[in-house]
Amino acid sequence: MNPLFQVEVEFANGNAFKLSAEFLRINSPAVDGKIRSIGGEKVISGRRHVGIMSAEPVGNYGVRLNFDDLHKTGIYSWDYFYHLGSKKFTLMRSYIKTLKKYGLSRDPRGRK
Repeated sequence: MNPLFQVEVEFANGNAFKLSAEFLRINSPAVDGKIRSIGGEKVISGRRHVGIMSAEPVGNYGVRLNFDDLHKTGIYSWDYFYHLGSKKFTLMRSYIKTLKKYGLSRDPRGRK
């Protein structure tokens, strides 16, 4: 199975959002062992090329995404998808700024 690198979520009000796998991964609602705590901030890096291997519905309220970096504990509620989609550019800008602040990269180690 080939990973997906983008998900499109459409809502009844007509809003639709295209969210990259990287964006969804770095904003996972789950606790993650790959997150580093630096200066009190939670930072995850090196996820530019992560893919989504599968998506499983969780009741009527959300979806569990399984990523190819073995992260699979985040359940994305529809409200959370909407939040991420409506704040996508602000959240991504903030993420990139935080990476730069700590000298980290969106690219996996050894890959530029």
